[in-house]
Amino acid sequence: MHETLTTAPSRHHENILQVIRSYTQLTKPRIIVLLLITTAGSMWLAAEGQVDPLLLLVTLLGGTLAAASANTINCLYDRDIDYDMERTRHRPLPSGRVQPKDALIFAIALAIISFTLLVTFANLLSACLAMSGIVTYVLVYTHWLKRHSTQNIVIGGAAGAIPPLVGWAAVTGELSWTAWVLFAIIFMWTPPHFWSLAMMIRQDYAKVGVPMLPVIEGDAVTAKQIMYYTVMLIPMTLLLVYPLHVSGAVYAISAIALGGLFVAKSWSLLQDPENQSVARSVFKYSIFYMMLLCAGMAVDSLPLTRQIVASVSDTMMPLINAMLASM
Repeated sequence: MHETLTTAPSRHHENILQVIRSYTQLTKPRIIVLLLITTAGSMWLAAEGQVDPLLLLVTLLGGTLAAASANTINCLYDRDIDYDMERTRHRPLPSGRVQPKDALIFAIALAIISFTLLVTFANLLSACLAMSGIVTYVLVYTHWLKRHSTQNIVIGGAAGAIPPLVGWAAVTGELSWTAWVLFAIIFMWTPPHFWSLAMMIRQDYAKVGVPMLPVIEGDAVTAKQIMYYTVMLIPMTLLLVYPLHVSGAVYAISAIALGGLFVAKSWSLLQDPENQSVARSVFKYSIFYMMLLCAGMAVDSLPLTRQIVASVSDTMMPLINAMLASM
């Protein structure tokens, strides 16, 4: 840790529900939900729409615990700057509701349970990948990059891109090209997602000296970078259709439509980078984008979907050929 395990004066909880609430807040559950969606989408794709329910449940639970451990350590490490920012001052550690040593024990316990679950019910590869996610988030992003580089989100985004690898490995026991494309999709999506948030709370980051891109380079440069990454994201998502051929028409249509709207919103931000309401719109849409993209991935992988698409294709192709012949 960057300092001794001390924090604000202890504030006692009045009942067990308050204790549970404080420790839950340490895990940042809203962030975890999105990670689980990418894990589930990866598993559905790997299993070709026929996921073992027990394996799905255990993998998602193991992923939840691993992410919760990483987020708790992040809260522990960042409690000094969290205390200085109004937005985060009332979190469990800076407010003194949870003591640092207790948070550290909690994080270690979560990681051990996560590893045990995954290695027992899935496989060693998925368990090791989950642990690598913790290490990457804590050491690479939180310790090394967050306070020292404007590229903190770009390189640190690798941590958030590991859950799809965990899901794929849990189903297949290996990492194929498809798994790494899923990793790359999350990796490319992360900068637009977090930079739009950073534009909204730029003053908070500036106050505590965290060199987020909007703080150091300004909103105009950040909006350009968001646009670049968003544009590059679309062809990355379509690699699952070609040349990998693991996703079909339903996913392709979803990826193009969702990506087109993402580009449109990023373009709006590029035209008015100082407008925080537009930045908020990009941030919120980025969440829905990833949720719907993974949903499209899962629906496309279902055997029933493939049957319907094949049936429609068989019906339409003779009509299309007849129309082309008559031209």
